[in-house]
Amino acid sequence: MDLKSVLAPIGGDMGRVDALIRSSLSSEVALINEISGYIINAGGKRLRPATVLLAGRALGAPGELACLLAVVIEFIHTATLLHDDVVDHSDRRRGRKTANAVWGNSGAVLSGDFLYSRSFQLMVKADRMAVMRVMADATNAISEGEVLQLMNCNDPEVTEERYLRVIELKTSRLFQAAAEIGAIAADASPQQQAQMAAYGHAMGMAYQLVDDLLDYTADPEVSGKNLGIDLAEGKPTLPLIYTMRKGTAEQGALIRDAIVQGEAEKLGEVLQAVEAAGAIPYTRALAERYSDSAVAALGGIPDSPYKQALQDLARFTIQRMS
Repeated sequence: MDLKSVLAPIGGDMGRVDALIRSSLSSEVALINEISGYIINAGGKRLRPATVLLAGRALGAPGELACLLAVVIEFIHTATLLHDDVVDHSDRRRGRKTANAVWGNSGAVLSGDFLYSRSFQLMVKADRMAVMRVMADATNAISEGEVLQLMNCNDPEVTEERYLRVIELKTSRLFQAAAEIGAIAADASPQQQAQMAAYGHAMGMAYQLVDDLLDYTADPEVSGKNLGIDLAEGKPTLPLIYTMRKGTAEQGALIRDAIVQGEAEKLGEVLQAVEAAGAIPYTRALAERYSDSAVAALGGIPDSPYKQALQDLARFTIQRMS
């Protein structure tokens, strides 16, 4: 299964979304156009706008509104990436320099603010108060997640519960919002909106668990993700938390020190400890449970190529581990 085949039912819609993204980026300020275009055109899977389109289409949403809301989601996601890279002092993303590395922190932050505000302009254009409510709550939750993650950095006392709360707020909430506003675009029943929200939540949890696992298992040439980034930033992700809890005293001390110091140079030793403690299969199993929950949330939704694509998308998220 590859992503292109999974998203085939909305191939035309995704093309319209890309065109709308470019037309909506226009600003009289040249630097905003330059930075926003740089990050938007950097590639990426466009999973969040695809989720809007698939959820909406599965429930009969008209194309124009679903495409507009898909752009809203992508702009908010892109704004969070711009801000994340500044907070994390990142200089590479998707195989090239980050916006802050090219234009500096101020330009990246302010361009992220532009994308946030432009997304709300597009929501006003959509003229759906329910969409405004979902997205206002989601953006607030994402901000809380960012702050909570910042508080967790270099803290080896972070529990699995605290870690899961961060990814629920920081990552899962936007997937949840994407699926829910797709249902709103279709004027779906409250029950169907709740089902789509549950799908997005579970899918987002699975996605971030896999992403954190890839920090220790990925082939950089295949994934485009450099190993040890989370460790270098002192982020206590689940593979590390589990190893401290279930590994030997020596392994626990190694992980604790690596988190406190943000020592990516100890990645080899850390990876050996993570593997020995069984943290990789533990994290993988939890991701698979969330993926299964996403598929189960669609029970009762009418069968269609779009529903099938939503199910396949949840499974594709897990497939990235293999």
